[in-house]
Amino acid sequence: MLRIWGRTNSLNVQKALLALEEIGRPYERIDAGLAFGLVNTPQYRAMNPNGLVPTLDDDGFILWESNSIVRYLCAAYAPGALWPVDAKARASAERWMDWQLTTLLNPVNVLFLPLVRAPGTGDPQTFEAARLACEANFGLLDALLAGQAFVTGDAFGMADCVIAPVVHRWLNLPLVRPELPNLVRWYEDLRARPSSKVLELPLS
Repeated sequence: MLRIWGRTNSLNVQKALLALEEIGRPYERIDAGLAFGLVNTPQYRAMNPNGLVPTLDDDGFILWESNSIVRYLCAAYAPGALWPVDAKARASAERWMDWQLTTLLNPVNVLFLPLVRAPGTGDPQTFEAARLACEANFGLLDALLAGQAFVTGDAFGMADCVIAPVVHRWLNLPLVRPELPNLVRWYEDLRARPSSKVLELPLS
């Protein structure tokens, strides 16, 4: 059975859980990280030397890094569906997955810390810069989704798995946001999928 370590309120764990739910294979999840500890034990560090979550075990094959886990799961268990077989379509999906890591995520985390996890911390100028970056980044996604149902076309895929938890976090922060109807439509369509149960917990 597939096994994954990580707490359900972790954005990076949520990416992997979305993929696991979408592929429809049974899996076991083990709480790890923050209040659950475990990540600094010798046993865990032997699997993941970074001491972070998530970590995946697929019948003895150990993998860490959330986007790599999503790629692997989709390629191994949903080729031609979540994982595009066509090289160009796959490159397009991987581009958006990389963009999630390099561009989309950090400004959201800058807002998340003082608003949710560490209230009262942070620098106001840094916060405002991150807020404006978020508006630009999610505006870009809104423009993309004006012409297609999902991030890389007409079908839900691996890029949606990694972008969805970031959008979920941003849309649920106590902020005034610009109207982005295409992004909201995409999010509502996503929340109608059974896999979205992994996003049901309040932000914490």
